Amino acid sequence: MIDVLFVCSKTPPMSVVADTLDKLNAEGARVVFGGLIPSRAAREHRDELDFAETHDLVQAKVRRAVQLPRGEQVWLRVRSDSWLRERARKAGVLVALDEQAVYTVWQLAQRNRTAKAVYGFAPAVNAVRELKRTGVAPSGSFRPPLSLVARDGARAVRRLPDATARLVTARPIMRRSLGERLWRLPLRVPGVPTGLRVPIGRRVAEALNWAGRRGGATYTLVLTASKVSDPALKAELLETAVNQDYQRGIVPPHLDTAVQALLDLADLRQSEGRYEEAARNLRNALLLTFHRVAHIDGLTSPLTADPGRFVKRIHSSRAMQTVMTPRGRLRPAAPPPADRPLRLLLTTNENANFLRHIIHRYDAHPDVEVRYLDVASEEVLKKVSRSDQRVMQERMGGDDAYAAQLEQLMRPHLDWADTVFLDWCAAPATALTNLDPGDTRIIIRLHSYEAFTRFPHMVDFSRVDDLVFVADHVQDLTTSLVPQLRGPHAPRMHVLHNAMDLGGFAREKTPDARFNLGLVGIGQVAKDPLWALEVLRRLRERDDRYRLLLVGGDMNPRASRASKKYSKQFEEELEPLVEAGAVLRLGPTDDVAGKLTDIGFILSTSVREGCHVGLMEGAASGAVPVVRDWPFYAGKAHSARTLYPEGWVLDTPEAAAQRVLQVNVSEESWLDHSRLAAKYAQSTWDWSVVSADFDRLFLGEQR
Repeated sequence: MIDVLFVCSKTPPMSVVADTLDKLNAEGARVVFGGLIPSRAAREHRDELDFAETHDLVQAKVRRAVQLPRGEQVWLRVRSDSWLRERARKAGVLVALDEQAVYTVWQLAQRNRTAKAVYGFAPAVNAVRELKRTGVAPSGSFRPPLSLVARDGARAVRRLPDATARLVTARPIMRRSLGERLWRLPLRVPGVPTGLRVPIGRRVAEALNWAGRRGGATYTLVLTASKVSDPALKAELLETAVNQDYQRGIVPPHLDTAVQALLDLADLRQSEGRYEEAARNLRNALLLTFHRVAHIDGLTSPLTADPGRFVKRIHSSRAMQTVMTPRGRLRPAAPPPADRPLRLLLTTNENANFLRHIIHRYDAHPDVEVRYLDVASEEVLKKVSRSDQRVMQERMGGDDAYAAQLEQLMRPHLDWADTVFLDWCAAPATALTNLDPGDTRIIIRLHSYEAFTRFPHMVDFSRVDDLVFVADHVQDLTTSLVPQLRGPHAPRMHVLHNAMDLGGFAREKTPDARFNLGLVGIGQVAKDPLWALEVLRRLRERDDRYRLLLVGGDMNPRASRASKKYSKQFEEELEPLVEAGAVLRLGPTDDVAGKLTDIGFILSTSVREGCHVGLMEGAASGAVPVVRDWPFYAGKAHSARTLYPEGWVLDTPEAAAQRVLQVNVSEESWLDHSRLAAKYAQSTWDWSVVSADFDRLFLGEQR
């Protein structure tokens, strides 16, 4: 026998109740009735019907003060009614006879997972017949009608104080997919006013986040935004949704939609002359497009597969086109002076790691007078040089005060210098090119990281005379991304190796060095040290003398959730290898050359690099290079294969392990490869060689 429980919150149509009861009894079901029937006549009619049992809920008002919607009031009464809860636990089918009883039936179904919960008379008969035929409850989730959720759910959010609304969207409810779907229904219904739909969406998203269903929270915001016509609200909801995904460490599936909404809003605000808002929304679109989770803290980047397609969206924005419009310079850069030393301003923003040898050389050069400017050393200049939103606002014509402040701070430096060399194509480069440089020559160096950021798209390259790259593959990627670098206003472009003094790395190796792999620098996900662990495991399957030495600080798990995930996996795989003595963590050091004396093979396991200084230093020490074909550039015209000699670069951990084994077939073989690597590094990348290229860049051929 199948137990059926009818639940109602108001007087049902008794003739339909009677007809349905006859059908259920004919199927052999045992039907009980519980609920609220305000009409005495209706109650008397019910009692005359052939129910197995009947029960009336208490009519007293519950929580009158909070003005709960009717459906919530019914549930609060049922929850404290032992008779009805007992019958619900035994029921095979739970039936809501009216809209306000749906929430109660859903709650009862959460406590009796074997029961089928339905809404309406015909579904009740169908459920009993199906259960009778199969012996199991029919599959499928309990779905209340859209009209119910649109009306009753909307009222709930509108009427309830925050504390009570959080109760209605409580964690136990929102942790279940059914609860999530129930609350989404009013967001899908057409005709719900924006003033009601948006608070519902935000409340449900908040509750889902609170319940740990963060993906559902994101989808809820996107769903809400899809029904909203107001461009500012739409952009705000989508931006919040995408940022939530980034906070989870994933590339958002709705990234393009959010970016387009922000760009549309930026274009609209620009057309209205609201330049501050236009610049803010444009900047937010760029922040989402070039977020570090998408490009820096992962092993892939959507940017590299088809660079032109990736940036087409932002370059199609009218506001962005205004920002990217070349403004040119009033007069060309003057040639190096013939009657006095060249005045060279070397500039950076906190990171001078790649300037030390350049500063030292030209400080001592008789034909050069050097000044050094770190824009981060002066608080006002630091703030102004990093204000990319104000750069955009000024270019739209809406921030004369910023232009005047930048002029006041930077013009004395430009007036003094014959040549400005700015290291890193980042925020200060956008500020510097906001000024007309006069006849001062402007040189900017772009390493690798910047290509994956918004900044090259904001630099006015018509005011840059020379753009220096550290490798051909970085130049290829950057020019494919930035239209100005392909146009008539593009600067001269050069590829110059970093300034590295490699002479001090030529030290004698320890006796066991040829069985030690080395990885210098593991502080970023892009270094992908897990690849190195796989190479090590394959080597130790053949010869357990092989070890891996890790040089440098650990990865920062606080950089992003994506970085944290990778760091956790790396530490889990690393721990048993460290315990077995297969991996040594040497940590940060000021003496990389000293650590390299124990390393016979230097690894580059990265997914992307500019030139990988750590590998070049390792090669100069006589460690035999084993280079992964960096996936971001693999198969392109320029890559790790064109940067390094043939034989150094491999596709897979197995191929890398085979190279180590082949080189290490004997000590003599390893020594030969060691000498060749050191010779190549010293003759190609040492500052004694590369400095001549910088002399030509700064001074021309005549000096």
